[in-house]
Amino acid sequence: MEYITGISAVEDLTIAELQECRRDGTEVKVKGAVHSIRNMGEVAFIVLRRRDGLIQTVYQEEDCDFHIRNLKEADTVEVFGIVQKEHRAPNGVEILLKSVRILSEPAEALPLAVSKWKMNTSLEAMLDRRPIALRNVRERAKFKLQEGVVRAFREFLYEQGFTEIHTPKIGAKSAEGGANLFKLEYFHKPAILQQSPQFYKQMMVGVFDRVFETGPVFRAEKHNTKRHLNEYTSLDFEMGYLNDFTEIMEMETGFLQYMVQLLNKDYCKELNLLDVKLPKVSEIPSVTFTKAKELVSEKYNRKIKNPFDLEPEEEVLIGEYFKEEFDADFVFVTHYPSKKRPFYAMDDPTDTRFTLSFDLLFHGMEITTGGQRIHDYHDLMTKIASRGMEAEGMDQYLDTFKYGMPPHGGLGIGLERLTMKLTGQDNVRETTLFPRDINRLEP
Repeated sequence: MEYITGISAVEDLTIAELQECRRDGTEVKVKGAVHSIRNMGEVAFIVLRRRDGLIQTVYQEEDCDFHIRNLKEADTVEVFGIVQKEHRAPNGVEILLKSVRILSEPAEALPLAVSKWKMNTSLEAMLDRRPIALRNVRERAKFKLQEGVVRAFREFLYEQGFTEIHTPKIGAKSAEGGANLFKLEYFHKPAILQQSPQFYKQMMVGVFDRVFETGPVFRAEKHNTKRHLNEYTSLDFEMGYLNDFTEIMEMETGFLQYMVQLLNKDYCKELNLLDVKLPKVSEIPSVTFTKAKELVSEKYNRKIKNPFDLEPEEEVLIGEYFKEEFDADFVFVTHYPSKKRPFYAMDDPTDTRFTLSFDLLFHGMEITTGGQRIHDYHDLMTKIASRGMEAEGMDQYLDTFKYGMPPHGGLGIGLERLTMKLTGQDNVRETTLFPRDINRLEP
């Protein structure tokens, strides 16, 4: 009888452990994929790619029991050798090879030059070969930073007393409504893919007071732009016992501050690889929807075309205005018109044409929508009736309010858009692991 007792010790050293070797000459064993081979004749430099970065190894025929002609890019190997400090090498160390063992070999040559600093190919070509393109260390770094964003979101909200929940993505009714729904058959019954976890996270406020979720949402919008996806990851939270809807914006500001600190602390390698300058988050200006439109109309001599919504060009100009006037990377735009917000958005009691809601713009792009929700059952039913909506299919959601709910509100953050703006990319597909848009269902 054998027993598994936990993780066993391994000889395979990490880059950090290699850097901590107290003296040159320590014998080490490392595994990785051959990222590049630079053969100089008498000496060759073989760079290995691992989860934690690149390791340079040095091959000299007389010192190694393996011939370099048997090695090629994308081989996965185990190498044994002597570590030494070398400031010119990636991560400041290199391994003088004594032996190499091939663990696996590719069946074909790589279709993309993943070892190059920048791959000289189109975005579409990289998306077609996504798992291969992401072997490029700069492409991969975007998603390590994205990991940091999600990690910060979770860690910060745990500290603030939030409970993480996981809600279904197949439903009978959508929280957002409208025509942009993916419809499907669910055991001979009509169903939809959820546009957001809105109904569920509101219901759970009545259970846990504060909840959050990270998960996919689906929008059947026939957009083909650099900022839209048909499936994206939403970072959602909902919090109860609000005194004012601005507490939601304060919570998001706290998250952004925590995120910047975490990225600075634990993701310096990726920040440097991508030459990312993190945004200023010590304070974020807030401006009403109406005032924001007026400001950019006056400064940029732009006629207000749509009084009830912000056009993408207006968002860009609002971002430029607050960067130029206040050196702000983010800006909260508050009090959106009621007719452009969902039925559950709470109207401003001082002017019911507007809502206690907001968007957060980051360098001129909306990355967050949030606000206070209607928590009174009778007010909710009145709002539904005033819009000519049918309550059918929302019975359990509405029952939650029938039996009492605290004042509450929340938000949803588009993870891919946030990563896009953080890393200075031009297209949201560049920061989406496997994009889904109107033309792409693969890989």
